[in-house]
Amino acid sequence: METPICDFVRDYCARDALRLHMPGHKGRALLGMEPLDITEFDGADELYAAAGIIRQSEENAARLFGAARTLYSAEGSSLCIRAMLYLALLHARENGLRPAVAAGRNAHKVFLTAAALTGLEVDWLYPESPESLLACGVEPAALESYLDTRERPAAVYVTSPDYLGNLADIRALSAVCRRRGVLLLVDNAHGAYLHFLPEPRHPLDLGADICCDSAHKTLPALTGAAYLHFSESAPAALLEQAENALAVFASTSPSYLILQSLDAVNRVLAGDYRARLSETAQRTDALKARLKSHGFALRGHERTKLTLAPKSFGYTGDALAARLREADILFEFHDPDYLVAMFTPSTVPEDFGRLERALCAVERRPPILTAPPLPGRPARASAPRSAMLSPIELLPVENCLGRVLASANVGCPPAIPIVACGERIDKNALRCFRYYGIETCFVVKEPPEK
Repeated sequence: METPICDFVRDYCARDALRLHMPGHKGRALLGMEPLDITEFDGADELYAAAGIIRQSEENAARLFGAARTLYSAEGSSLCIRAMLYLALLHARENGLRPAVAAGRNAHKVFLTAAALTGLEVDWLYPESPESLLACGVEPAALESYLDTRERPAAVYVTSPDYLGNLADIRALSAVCRRRGVLLLVDNAHGAYLHFLPEPRHPLDLGADICCDSAHKTLPALTGAAYLHFSESAPAALLEQAENALAVFASTSPSYLILQSLDAVNRVLAGDYRARLSETAQRTDALKARLKSHGFALRGHERTKLTLAPKSFGYTGDALAARLREADILFEFHDPDYLVAMFTPSTVPEDFGRLERALCAVERRPPILTAPPLPGRPARASAPRSAMLSPIELLPVENCLGRVLASANVGCPPAIPIVACGERIDKNALRCFRYYGIETCFVVKEPPEK
């Protein structure tokens, strides 16, 4: 497959051109990659108004993913999430819908800030039996019930896969949304690879209208590389506004290093990537089976993610991560309850063996019986926008009972809200703050007593 961005930059470097444009390093090496670090000048195209090499590369990506349109982001899925909510607001205004989005509580904090910036209302969808703060996704029955009782929102927003490797039933959720005439938006940041499995599980394959992928999370792209995908079912009016939706929130100085990595990934995906990914999934399945037989408890359903719940083995996730860090084995995520490892085709077979040997060398201890606090349903005091744009103060959490959370920065790592901005902090929230080691939070200032 052609790589028009990479080819353009490579040819430019070979010409030894006089660089009278940005960046200031002028292509002279400090770290080694500076010659490839260019900017938007004649011939280099313009991200968010692409008509040349970037547009060609994006069209290559769209064909690989089966999308009606794919746009690049050099600022991660965070930028794409903001753009999706902006488009949801436009969709509401163009179609006379309530400017609201229904979402699961496992939404990333960027979702909250984007809702506040756009002024969208948020209707939270709660699962019947949440396992933890990290595993509280949207269930089809809950969505159906919500749509039976509430005025139709502009969109439904789903996070899948979640950080623990749980996958929502996107096909069933899509069917509900299609029947009710509601857009389905999916934060697929952790699942860019899903389209290339033997049985594709990507949101585009399962009926989502718009979704974002963090290419850098599971594909061999540089940090910050992401996609905003539109399916054939996405409204044409939103496709016309797509680049502008990104440009509203994006930097005007996108990284061409990141764009080149997205371009190069197209060639990888068009090659033997599917076969290599299948091998990785099989190795991960085999590792999971052996660790389970050794006594480790597992969570999640992602084929290339390993989520350990090591309390039954006698360790918190934090303690086991510290133990393996002594062997220079570093995990994507750990907290008191879980330990998450991510594998890709770039993970060589020897790495699987190294992890297995290290885990199986850990002596088993009596189980830790403490359970994580379950998420509550905090009372809403104001809209997210009102809370985030109010005067705020930073207080110790023990002084925050009854106060209104102002900032989405308070969250259970990795950035899942315990309390959303605009909600009142209750006793259950305080328990969660203490459990996850959160000591302070921003709350809305209260007027002084007269």
